[in-house]
Amino acid sequence: MSQQQTPTPPAPDEYTAGREEQEEALHVEEALEGRPYEVSTATRGFFSELINDFTGLAGLLFLGLLVVVALFAPLFAPYGPTEGSPSTALIPPVWSDGGSWDHILGTDAQGYDELSRLIFGLRTTLLIGVGVVVIAGTFGVVLGLISGYKGGRTDRLIMGWVDVQVAFPGLLIALILIAMLGGSVPTVIFVLAFNGWMVYARMTRGVVLSAKERPYVEAAEIVGCKPKRVVFTHILPNLTSALSTLAVLEFARIILAEATLSFLGLGIQFPDVSIGLMASQGRDYIFSYPRLVIIPGIALSLIVLAVNFVASWLRVVFDPQEREKRFAASVSASAGRGVA
Repeated sequence: MSQQQTPTPPAPDEYTAGREEQEEALHVEEALEGRPYEVSTATRGFFSELINDFTGLAGLLFLGLLVVVALFAPLFAPYGPTEGSPSTALIPPVWSDGGSWDHILGTDAQGYDELSRLIFGLRTTLLIGVGVVVIAGTFGVVLGLISGYKGGRTDRLIMGWVDVQVAFPGLLIALILIAMLGGSVPTVIFVLAFNGWMVYARMTRGVVLSAKERPYVEAAEIVGCKPKRVVFTHILPNLTSALSTLAVLEFARIILAEATLSFLGLGIQFPDVSIGLMASQGRDYIFSYPRLVIIPGIALSLIVLAVNFVASWLRVVFDPQEREKRFAASVSASAGRGVA
């Protein structure tokens, strides 16, 4: 008597396989959302999120160290920014032959200590970046709130102003204004803020146009809240995530813009010092003493890199959807390791 063989089930077709994959993905998504994420969010605080983000933590600590050094520059700098003489010119850094610990990064062509000028230049660069972000951000956000909430002729007028100013090359306007007003710290802050407020206005207007149609805004208007209260109490908090990330990224852009202007000779002028001015003063020696340009360039690159890391972390911290995505990815990775 022959043994009866069990029939082999037919292989699923492409449609069935696709449906099975969709159902499996939906099951995983349903398992990850809701209470598991809520419990994790409730038990993990702000600093726990930061510790789990290595690049964000490294960037924030680096920027914090730079801020402390810039605030207390006279305590950390071994010399003054313009303290030197031709007799101490072009001393090599400590790692080169002929270098000494008296001038760790060496001196420039005028005999000024490079480390000291880098520390004082960092103070100027950070001051310009923070000043421009505060002024441009405040002005742009206020105009964006007014434009988006009022609409109509006010909206067309403000957005028309934005479109006209964006149409002109920003660098060219900055060069013209600085050539007319002079290259001082307040002038550079004013010029860069004048060239940078439009991005805040556009982004704010877009969020306001979306938020003012929400039920909570309509409810606030129905109960008699004044427009000022509706805008600043109910709509403005929804801009926290977008504005924080944008401000940090604009801070990095402003630092590079200031360095560009100073490198072209129309930014910060002697006896003031900035990182961009240091690179500008060293470009004549780029082939004979390249460190005079490389050291300020590395400093700028590290600052911008750290700012980008912090911006990425802030985007996750202030955006619930991004936090949920990261949580889901970590849980999926943990489940995959457990199955393996």
